[in-house]
Amino acid sequence: MFMTKKSDYAVRCVLFLSREPGRTVGAAEIADAVLAPKTFLAKVLQRLAKKGIVESVKGAAGGFRLAKAPSQISLLDVIEAVQGPSTLNACAVDRAACSLTGNCAVHPVWVELRRDIEKHLAGEDFARLAGKGS
Repeated sequence: MFMTKKSDYAVRCVLFLSREPGRTVGAAEIADAVLAPKTFLAKVLQRLAKKGIVESVKGAAGGFRLAKAPSQISLLDVIEAVQGPSTLNACAVDRAACSLTGNCAVHPVWVELRRDIEKHLAGEDFARLAGKGS
């Protein structure tokens, strides 16, 4: 699985918000804290909001905050929210992506790796990650 820059920023953003889960934080402060360009991070935050990981708060004291407890958000949730299903090879997600899937000796390896990666990422929640330091 390849992590995109968007996913990396999303993970950093959710980790930052997980350290103060009840606080509403402006996009500029989040961008500064996670060392991300503000305009790019705004798009990431909107995608996270659309997937129910963060919520947008309007008004003078507005910004973003977690939409649920950090313990209910996994690394897999965040990565898939911004980049879609994780995979090393498209055939591990969609058998129709490759005409050789039925005869390919490597296909089961891609499927197993995807399953193992997803299982590990799903087991890492942001409450635990937030307690590990930066």
